Amino acid sequence: MDKRIHFLNREYESSFKQYEQNRPIMKKIQITTTVFEYNSIDELSPEEQELVKNAKEAAHRSYSPYSKFSVGAAILLENGDMVQGNNQENSAYPSGLCAERVAVFYANSKFPDVPINAIAITARTNGSFLENPIPPCGSCRQVLLETEERYKQPIKLILYGEKKIRIVKTIKEMLPLYFEKDMLDE
Repeated sequence: MDKRIHFLNREYESSFKQYEQNRPIMKKIQITTTVFEYNSIDELSPEEQELVKNAKEAAHRSYSPYSKFSVGAAILLENGDMVQGNNQENSAYPSGLCAERVAVFYANSKFPDVPINAIAITARTNGSFLENPIPPCGSCRQVLLETEERYKQPIKLILYGEKKIRIVKTIKEMLPLYFEKDMLDE
């Protein structure tokens, strides 16, 4: 490491420690997330297994020629219908869209008055599904949260991996310090 960079890092750390010591701390808040973990798809309910199966099918139809990282999402609507989505890439990278948002936007456009009960997400690369589940990105979390707020009911999140499955009971668990519409009125 360059000596100047090392010196600047030490100087910054020293200044930050001094700042922290002199600043009163009003309250410390600890945020926790509850995640339920399973070792096998057989441990899920038949409905959850079907949702994962649909997410895996969607991943196979992903358009991901650039990243070679195929993501599939499947949504269970309150009326019992299932909707699929997958990531759609574009050579102009910001123009692509994640599987979760594709599925949510499709569900909201086709069934605008029907709440989403659950979403399953899975990913594959190099011809195989990942061993461990992947969570949605921040943008997808915000869209899912807005959908929870829109219908005033939680959305169960099922994150599938070949060796591990995680279930979160509400999107708010995944985005505890979330931005919501009421903040626009302040």
